Amino acid sequence: MAPEGAADLNPPFMDHILEWLEGSVTYSPTFLDDNSDDYQWLESNQPVNHQDPAYAGANSFTTTITAEASRTTTPTTTPLNPLSPNHHRLKRKSLEEATPDQNVPCSQKAARPAKRSLALRKGAGKTVGRDSSNDSDKDGRWAEQLLNPCAAAVTAGDVSRVQHFLCVIHELASPTGDPNHRLAFHGLRALRHHLSPNFMYTATSTTTEAVATFASSEPSFFRRSILNFNDHSPWFSLPSNVANSSILQLLRGLAPDKSRSLHIVDIGVSHGAQWPMLLDSLSRRQGGPPRLIRLTIVSASSESDAGMPFSVGPAGYDYCRLLLDFAKKININLQINRLNDHPLQSLTSNAIRTTPGETLIVSTQFRLHYLNHNVPDERTRFLKALRSLEPEGVILSENNSCCSCAGCADFATGFSRRVEYLWRFLDSANATYKGRESNERRMMEGEAAKALFNRADMNEGKGKWFERMHGAGFSGEAFGEDAIEAARALLRKHDSNWEMRTEENDGSLSLWWKGQPVSFCSLWKLGG
Repeated sequence: MAPEGAADLNPPFMDHILEWLEGSVTYSPTFLDDNSDDYQWLESNQPVNHQDPAYAGANSFTTTITAEASRTTTPTTTPLNPLSPNHHRLKRKSLEEATPDQNVPCSQKAARPAKRSLALRKGAGKTVGRDSSNDSDKDGRWAEQLLNPCAAAVTAGDVSRVQHFLCVIHELASPTGDPNHRLAFHGLRALRHHLSPNFMYTATSTTTEAVATFASSEPSFFRRSILNFNDHSPWFSLPSNVANSSILQLLRGLAPDKSRSLHIVDIGVSHGAQWPMLLDSLSRRQGGPPRLIRLTIVSASSESDAGMPFSVGPAGYDYCRLLLDFAKKININLQINRLNDHPLQSLTSNAIRTTPGETLIVSTQFRLHYLNHNVPDERTRFLKALRSLEPEGVILSENNSCCSCAGCADFATGFSRRVEYLWRFLDSANATYKGRESNERRMMEGEAAKALFNRADMNEGKGKWFERMHGAGFSGEAFGEDAIEAARALLRKHDSNWEMRTEENDGSLSLWWKGQPVSFCSLWKLGG
């Protein structure tokens, strides 16, 4: 139970929240069905004008938008081009045939009679939750046992071995079926992307397929998919819930002052889905909401951040007007400033404007790991620039890993860690969507698979981030009991293979899937 005066993040009545989710929303149980392409029950009734000059001009600070903004016309959108689910492979090879045989040409290898194996046949072993293959059972994760040795052969320059692995993976890859076949499909595409353009490889049919991502989706479909995914998976919703609880916790720790405004800097991947719940909680807070809430959104750029999973939404997608309309209904004075710039550039160029008499809080979610994959120490430089803003608090949520390797300099090691990340997403998504096919599932998985195409070290582990935060002049802060209880209540709605762990030594919260770390949330204040 939240302490006296605290706002409940899981209220029994959520009329205003549901209005923000586009009218009187009732989550349809058919959204997980194979042929559930009818999303009329969640169509937007709040048109937006994306040509508004307030949103124009990348790499520049936008004009301030207030909650009194009027509604305008609906923009032209780009239709979704999803994968067809009919990609069944006629040939499936057993694990015994996956052993490299460099004396057999690829064309002959593919033509040999194949022994069908229940472990490898597409669709076999399609299970949900606790019954699906456990991370501790590496033998059940055959896709990694092919992709990782192939990446090692790429690093070693062993062309014939690479050629053989690609042929075997090609025969087993499919964008549908169980998580292994899906991982093989996306891994094969990524390996071919990283290979030299003059590398000869004949089996191409599964790697030339267009894969649905956020950017290729139609805006209204994208928005509905994000809301549904957050409602049925804690992958993003739990870090968002913890961040909102932390903001309320930081505000309760300040002396009451109705003249102070609240300024939140959002460097995250929620695409607006995080903030309605926080605004609703602030509107019901004892003593009322802050006199002004400023939300500065550091958006990912479709040009420079195209390879960053979950960050770049479709062209024409704009949630700011909907947030402003929602804030007006619950009597919140909200202003939104949107930046389309690199996070470090936003800080060093003074684009994030702070004013005297405001409480500045920064929320960063799954974006900072893409800093410095080209520029050394860019992550540390960003944190030091953030420290110079003197925020009241910083909520940092990032990917986590139990791997302790330092640097992961070679391609094979880095690729294997990204494969591990994608496996956990695909395996947990199988539980989220109950093993069923849908355009929504293919879009979410296609977006997660972008991690394989980028060489950024996106899965360093919590220890390295804590080291950077301390080095930049921040001090760790423990989450309050109400934040922990709210996160536990949220997690109880999901598959039992999900687990949340609290760390007494550093005060962080970690999200785990089948006994393996997925992400962590941490709260920071200025150090002495």
